[in-house]
Amino acid sequence: MAVMTYRDALNEALREEMERDPDVFLMGEEVAEYDGAYKVSKGLLDDFGEQRVVDSPISELGFTGLGVGAAMAGLRPVIEFMTFNFAFLAIDQVINSAAKMHYMSDGQFRMPIVFRGPTGAALQLSAQHSQACETYYSHAPGCKVVTPGTPADAKGLLKAAIRDDDPVAFMEGELLYNFKGEVPEDDDFVIPLGVADLKREGGDVSIITHGKMINLALQAAQKLEKDGIEADVLDLRTIRPLDMDAILETVQKTNRAVYLEEGWPYAGTGAQIVSMIQEEAFDHLDAPLLRVTQADIPMPYAKNLEALAKPSVQHVVEAVNKVLYR
Repeated sequence: MAVMTYRDALNEALREEMERDPDVFLMGEEVAEYDGAYKVSKGLLDDFGEQRVVDSPISELGFTGLGVGAAMAGLRPVIEFMTFNFAFLAIDQVINSAAKMHYMSDGQFRMPIVFRGPTGAALQLSAQHSQACETYYSHAPGCKVVTPGTPADAKGLLKAAIRDDDPVAFMEGELLYNFKGEVPEDDDFVIPLGVADLKREGGDVSIITHGKMINLALQAAQKLEKDGIEADVLDLRTIRPLDMDAILETVQKTNRAVYLEEGWPYAGTGAQIVSMIQEEAFDHLDAPLLRVTQADIPMPYAKNLEALAKPSVQHVVEAVNKVLYR
Protein backbone atom coordinates (compact mmCIF):
# COMPACT_ATOMS: atom_id res chain seq x y z
CA MET A 1 0.00 0.00 0.00
CA ALA A 2 1.14 3.53 -0.75
CA VAL A 3 0.07 6.50 1.38
CA MET A 4 -1.08 9.41 -0.72
CA THR A 5 -3.47 12.33 -0.69
CA TYR A 6 -6.95 12.22 -2.19
CA ARG A 7 -5.69 14.72 -4.79
CA ASP A 8 -2.76 12.52 -5.82
CA ALA A 9 -4.99 9.43 -5.97
CA LEU A 10 -7.24 11.21 -8.46
CA ASN A 11 -4.21 12.37 -10.45
CA GLU A 12 -2.87 8.83 -10.56
CA ALA A 13 -6.22 7.49 -11.77
CA LEU A 14 -6.38 10.06 -14.56
CA ARG A 15 -2.80 9.40 -15.61
CA GLU A 16 -3.22 5.63 -15.68
CA GLU A 17 -6.45 5.77 -17.67
CA MET A 18 -5.00 8.26 -20.17
CA GLU A 19 -2.01 5.97 -20.66
CA ARG A 20 -4.29 2.96 -21.03
CA ASP A 21 -6.76 4.47 -23.50
CA PRO A 22 -5.83 7.20 -26.03
CA ASP A 23 -9.52 8.16 -26.32
CA VAL A 24 -9.53 9.55 -22.76
CA PHE A 25 -8.99 13.30 -22.49
CA LEU A 26 -9.45 15.95 -19.81
CA MET A 27 -11.10 19.31 -20.35
CA GLY A 28 -12.09 22.15 -18.04
CA GLU A 29 -11.16 25.53 -16.65
CA GLU A 30 -7.45 25.79 -15.74
CA VAL A 31 -6.83 22.03 -16.00
CA ALA A 32 -3.79 22.44 -18.29
CA GLU A 33 -1.46 25.41 -17.79
CA TYR A 34 -2.44 25.87 -14.14
CA ASP A 35 -2.49 22.12 -13.30
CA GLY A 36 -6.12 22.38 -12.16
CA ALA A 37 -7.75 24.61 -9.57
CA TYR A 38 -7.02 21.94 -6.95
CA LYS A 39 -3.90 20.56 -8.70
CA VAL A 40 -5.60 17.28 -9.54
CA SER A 41 -4.29 17.47 -13.12
CA LYS A 42 -0.74 18.39 -12.12
CA GLY A 43 1.78 17.31 -14.75
CA LEU A 44 -0.77 15.89 -17.19
CA LEU A 45 -0.30 18.64 -19.79
CA ASP A 46 3.45 17.97 -19.93
CA ASP A 47 2.90 14.24 -20.31
CA PHE A 48 -0.06 14.12 -22.68
CA GLY A 49 -0.07 17.45 -24.53
CA GLU A 50 -2.67 20.09 -25.27
CA GLN A 51 -4.82 17.83 -27.44
CA ARG A 52 -5.66 15.65 -24.42
CA VAL A 53 -5.48 18.17 -21.56
CA VAL A 54 -7.58 21.10 -22.71
CA ASP A 55 -8.06 24.46 -21.02
CA SER A 56 -11.61 25.62 -21.67
CA PRO A 57 -13.20 29.07 -21.68
CA ILE A 58 -15.22 30.11 -18.63
CA SER A 59 -18.39 28.63 -20.14
CA GLU A 60 -19.63 25.49 -18.38
CA LEU A 61 -22.56 25.04 -20.75
CA GLY A 62 -20.27 25.33 -23.79
CA PHE A 63 -17.43 23.00 -22.86
CA THR A 64 -19.81 20.46 -21.31
CA GLY A 65 -21.74 20.34 -24.56
CA LEU A 66 -18.49 19.86 -26.45
CA GLY A 67 -17.71 16.93 -24.16
CA VAL A 68 -21.13 15.38 -24.79
CA GLY A 69 -20.54 15.59 -28.54
CA ALA A 70 -17.09 14.06 -28.16
CA ALA A 71 -18.56 11.14 -26.20
CA MET A 72 -21.19 10.61 -28.92
CA ALA A 73 -18.35 10.45 -31.43
CA GLY A 74 -16.58 7.69 -29.48
CA LEU A 75 -14.10 9.54 -27.27
CA ARG A 76 -14.04 9.33 -23.46
CA PRO A 77 -14.05 12.89 -22.09
CA VAL A 78 -13.44 13.76 -18.46
CA ILE A 79 -15.03 17.16 -17.89
CA GLU A 80 -13.76 18.98 -14.81
CA PHE A 81 -15.95 21.55 -13.10
CA MET A 82 -14.03 23.90 -10.84
CA THR A 83 -16.91 23.17 -8.47
CA PHE A 84 -20.21 21.42 -8.99
CA ASN A 85 -21.85 24.67 -7.90
CA PHE A 86 -20.74 26.03 -11.30
CA ALA A 87 -22.13 22.93 -13.01
CA PHE A 88 -25.66 24.29 -12.55
CA LEU A 89 -24.82 26.37 -15.61
CA ALA A 90 -24.31 23.12 -17.55
CA ILE A 91 -27.04 20.94 -16.04
CA ASP A 92 -29.04 21.06 -19.26
CA GLN A 93 -26.20 19.29 -21.09
CA VAL A 94 -25.65 16.79 -18.25
CA ILE A 95 -29.30 15.85 -17.76
CA ASN A 96 -31.08 16.61 -21.04
CA SER A 97 -28.27 15.51 -23.33
CA ALA A 98 -25.83 13.11 -21.65
CA ALA A 99 -28.16 11.27 -19.26
CA LYS A 100 -30.95 10.76 -21.81
CA MET A 101 -29.03 10.18 -25.04
CA HIS A 102 -28.69 6.40 -24.86
CA TYR A 103 -32.43 5.99 -24.22
CA MET A 104 -33.62 8.62 -26.68
CA SER A 105 -31.40 7.27 -29.47
CA ASP A 106 -32.73 3.73 -28.90
CA GLY A 107 -29.24 2.59 -27.98
CA GLN A 108 -27.52 4.05 -31.04
CA PHE A 109 -25.27 6.28 -28.91
CA ARG A 110 -23.33 5.37 -25.80
CA MET A 111 -22.28 8.21 -23.55
CA PRO A 112 -18.88 7.43 -21.94
CA ILE A 113 -18.32 10.76 -20.18
CA VAL A 114 -17.30 11.72 -16.65
CA PHE A 115 -18.24 15.02 -15.04
CA ARG A 116 -15.97 15.54 -12.04
CA GLY A 117 -15.13 18.20 -9.48
CA PRO A 118 -15.67 19.19 -5.86
CA THR A 119 -19.07 19.35 -4.19
CA GLY A 120 -20.29 20.47 -0.80
CA ALA A 121 -19.10 23.08 1.64
CA ALA A 122 -15.48 24.03 2.21
CA LEU A 123 -14.68 26.93 4.57
CA GLN A 124 -16.60 30.20 4.35
CA LEU A 125 -17.49 30.04 0.66
CA SER A 126 -21.03 31.15 1.45
CA ALA A 127 -24.37 30.05 0.04
CA GLN A 128 -23.71 29.86 -3.69
CA HIS A 129 -20.46 27.87 -3.46
CA SER A 130 -21.24 25.46 -0.62
CA GLN A 131 -23.97 23.21 -1.99
CA ALA A 132 -23.90 19.41 -1.89
CA CYS A 133 -25.13 18.57 -5.39
CA GLU A 134 -25.54 14.79 -5.34
CA THR A 135 -29.34 14.78 -5.23
CA TYR A 136 -29.73 16.92 -8.36
CA TYR A 137 -27.91 14.38 -10.51
CA SER A 138 -29.09 11.14 -8.88
CA HIS A 139 -32.69 12.23 -9.56
CA ALA A 140 -32.23 11.78 -13.31
CA PRO A 141 -32.39 8.29 -14.88
CA GLY A 142 -29.30 7.64 -16.98
CA CYS A 143 -26.73 9.46 -14.86
CA LYS A 144 -24.58 7.54 -12.39
CA VAL A 145 -23.47 9.40 -9.26
CA VAL A 146 -20.25 8.57 -7.41
CA THR A 147 -19.09 10.13 -4.12
CA PRO A 148 -15.70 8.82 -2.91
CA GLY A 149 -14.68 9.66 0.65
CA THR A 150 -11.15 8.21 0.83
CA PRO A 151 -8.05 8.31 -1.42
CA ALA A 152 -8.36 4.61 -2.28
CA ASP A 153 -12.02 4.98 -3.22
CA ALA A 154 -11.22 8.13 -5.20
CA LYS A 155 -8.71 6.28 -7.35
CA GLY A 156 -10.58 3.03 -7.82
CA LEU A 157 -13.93 4.63 -8.51
CA LEU A 158 -12.58 7.27 -10.92
CA LYS A 159 -10.93 4.56 -13.00
CA ALA A 160 -14.23 2.66 -13.08
CA ALA A 161 -16.13 5.82 -14.00
CA ILE A 162 -13.81 6.58 -16.92
CA ARG A 163 -14.21 3.04 -18.25
CA ASP A 164 -18.01 3.12 -17.89
CA ASP A 165 -20.09 3.57 -21.04
CA ASP A 166 -22.67 5.75 -19.26
CA PRO A 167 -22.39 9.33 -17.98
CA VAL A 168 -21.02 9.57 -14.45
CA ALA A 169 -21.22 12.55 -12.11
CA PHE A 170 -18.09 12.06 -10.00
CA MET A 171 -18.35 14.27 -6.93
CA GLU A 172 -15.27 14.91 -4.83
CA GLY A 173 -15.21 16.38 -1.34
CA GLU A 174 -13.64 19.83 -1.52
CA LEU A 175 -12.05 19.47 1.92
CA LEU A 176 -10.64 16.03 1.11
CA TYR A 177 -7.95 16.96 -1.43
CA ASN A 178 -5.21 17.01 1.23
CA PHE A 179 -6.65 14.03 3.13
CA LYS A 180 -4.18 11.11 3.21
CA GLY A 181 -4.86 7.40 3.14
CA GLU A 182 -3.60 4.05 1.92
CA VAL A 183 -4.03 3.26 -1.77
CA PRO A 184 -3.19 -0.11 -3.37
CA GLU A 185 -0.07 0.01 -5.54
CA ASP A 186 -1.77 -1.43 -8.59
CA ASP A 187 -2.23 0.38 -11.89
CA ASP A 188 -5.34 -1.71 -12.52
CA PHE A 189 -6.98 -1.06 -9.14
CA VAL A 190 -10.65 -0.54 -10.03
CA ILE A 191 -13.65 -0.41 -7.67
CA PRO A 192 -16.93 -1.39 -9.37
CA LEU A 193 -19.64 1.26 -9.34
CA GLY A 194 -22.65 0.44 -7.18
CA VAL A 195 -20.80 -1.46 -4.44
CA ALA A 196 -20.92 -0.07 -0.90
CA ASP A 197 -18.13 -0.60 1.64
CA LEU A 198 -18.54 -1.39 5.34
CA LYS A 199 -15.85 0.87 6.80
CA ARG A 200 -16.46 -0.20 10.42
CA GLU A 201 -18.29 -3.10 12.05
CA GLY A 202 -20.61 -2.96 15.04
CA GLY A 203 -23.85 -4.52 16.19
CA ASP A 204 -25.80 -1.75 17.91
CA VAL A 205 -26.66 0.76 15.20
CA SER A 206 -26.00 1.44 11.51
CA ILE A 207 -24.60 4.78 10.40
CA ILE A 208 -25.10 4.97 6.63
CA THR A 209 -23.48 7.76 4.66
CA HIS A 210 -21.63 8.81 1.52
CA GLY A 211 -18.88 11.16 0.36
CA LYS A 212 -16.74 13.10 2.77
CA MET A 213 -19.28 12.43 5.54
CA ILE A 214 -17.73 8.97 5.94
CA ASN A 215 -14.93 10.58 7.92
CA LEU A 216 -17.43 12.34 10.19
CA ALA A 217 -19.29 9.05 10.68
CA LEU A 218 -16.11 7.23 11.69
CA GLN A 219 -15.26 9.97 14.20
CA ALA A 220 -18.75 9.68 15.67
CA ALA A 221 -18.39 5.90 15.88
CA GLN A 222 -15.14 6.28 17.84
CA LYS A 223 -16.86 8.63 20.26
CA LEU A 224 -19.83 6.29 20.66
CA GLU A 225 -17.48 3.39 21.38
CA LYS A 226 -16.38 5.15 24.56
CA ASP A 227 -19.99 4.87 25.74
CA GLY A 228 -20.15 1.18 24.88
CA ILE A 229 -21.99 1.63 21.55
CA GLU A 230 -20.64 -0.25 18.54
CA ALA A 231 -21.71 1.16 15.18
CA ASP A 232 -21.70 -0.32 11.70
CA VAL A 233 -20.48 2.45 9.38
CA LEU A 234 -21.55 1.85 5.79
CA ASP A 235 -20.08 3.99 3.02
CA LEU A 236 -22.34 3.85 -0.03
CA ARG A 237 -19.63 5.28 -2.32
CA THR A 238 -22.11 5.30 -5.21
CA ILE A 239 -25.53 6.95 -4.91
CA ARG A 240 -26.73 5.69 -8.27
CA PRO A 241 -26.59 2.75 -8.80
CA LEU A 242 -27.33 2.08 -5.13
CA ASP A 243 -26.13 -0.98 -3.22
CA MET A 244 -29.45 -1.71 -1.55
CA ASP A 245 -28.34 -5.21 -0.55
CA ALA A 246 -25.57 -3.77 1.64
CA ILE A 247 -27.99 -1.28 3.20
CA LEU A 248 -30.51 -3.98 4.05
CA GLU A 249 -27.79 -6.24 5.42
CA THR A 250 -26.58 -3.69 7.95
CA VAL A 251 -30.09 -2.62 8.98
CA GLN A 252 -31.20 -6.22 9.47
CA LYS A 253 -28.14 -6.78 11.65
CA THR A 254 -28.46 -3.76 13.95
CA ASN A 255 -32.20 -2.98 13.66
CA ARG A 256 -31.49 0.75 14.05
CA ALA A 257 -30.12 3.25 11.56
CA VAL A 258 -29.06 6.85 11.10
CA TYR A 259 -28.46 8.36 7.66
CA LEU A 260 -25.80 11.07 7.50
CA GLU A 261 -25.40 13.41 4.53
CA GLU A 262 -24.01 16.84 3.83
CA GLY A 263 -26.97 17.98 1.76
CA TRP A 264 -30.26 19.57 2.76
CA PRO A 265 -32.99 17.42 4.34
CA TYR A 266 -35.91 18.28 2.05
CA ALA A 267 -36.11 15.74 -0.82
CA GLY A 268 -32.51 14.76 -0.10
CA THR A 269 -30.59 11.58 -0.81
CA GLY A 270 -31.23 10.39 2.73
CA ALA A 271 -34.98 10.88 2.34
CA GLN A 272 -34.95 8.50 -0.63
CA ILE A 273 -32.85 5.89 1.13
CA VAL A 274 -34.84 6.04 4.36
CA SER A 275 -38.02 5.51 2.33
CA MET A 276 -36.51 2.45 0.62
CA ILE A 277 -35.38 0.99 3.95
CA GLN A 278 -38.86 1.39 5.41
CA GLU A 279 -40.41 -0.27 2.35
CA GLU A 280 -38.05 -3.26 2.35
CA ALA A 281 -36.97 -3.71 5.98
CA PHE A 282 -39.73 -2.23 8.13
CA ASP A 283 -40.15 -5.39 10.22
CA HIS A 284 -36.47 -5.31 11.14
CA LEU A 285 -36.57 -1.81 12.62
CA ASP A 286 -36.70 -1.37 16.39
CA ALA A 287 -36.75 2.44 16.18
CA PRO A 288 -37.63 5.12 13.64
CA LEU A 289 -34.91 5.96 11.14
CA LEU A 290 -33.29 9.34 11.70
CA ARG A 291 -31.37 11.62 9.35
CA VAL A 292 -28.51 14.01 10.08
CA THR A 293 -28.16 16.72 7.43
CA GLN A 294 -27.11 20.27 6.81
CA ALA A 295 -29.52 22.83 8.24
CA ASP A 296 -32.37 23.64 5.85
CA ILE A 297 -31.01 27.08 5.01
CA PRO A 298 -28.55 28.59 2.50
CA MET A 299 -25.06 28.19 3.91
CA PRO A 300 -24.10 31.21 6.06
CA TYR A 301 -20.80 32.99 5.47
CA ALA A 302 -20.04 33.79 9.13
CA LYS A 303 -17.72 31.11 10.48
CA ASN A 304 -19.70 30.43 13.65
CA LEU A 305 -23.00 30.18 11.78
CA GLU A 306 -21.45 27.99 9.09
CA ALA A 307 -20.31 25.54 11.79
CA LEU A 308 -23.82 25.41 13.22
CA ALA A 309 -25.33 24.73 9.79
CA LYS A 310 -23.06 21.80 8.92
CA PRO A 311 -23.54 18.23 10.16
CA SER A 312 -21.27 17.48 13.11
CA VAL A 313 -20.00 14.54 15.14
CA GLN A 314 -22.22 15.66 18.00
CA HIS A 315 -25.30 15.68 15.76
CA VAL A 316 -24.57 12.08 14.76
CA VAL A 317 -23.98 11.01 18.36
CA GLU A 318 -27.27 12.59 19.43
CA ALA A 319 -29.16 10.87 16.60
CA VAL A 320 -27.66 7.49 17.50
CA ASN A 321 -28.63 7.93 21.14
CA LYS A 322 -32.19 8.73 20.06
CA VAL A 323 -32.58 5.59 17.95
CA LEU A 324 -31.14 3.59 20.86
CA TYR A 325 -33.62 5.29 23.24
CA ARG A 326 -30.74 6.47 25.43
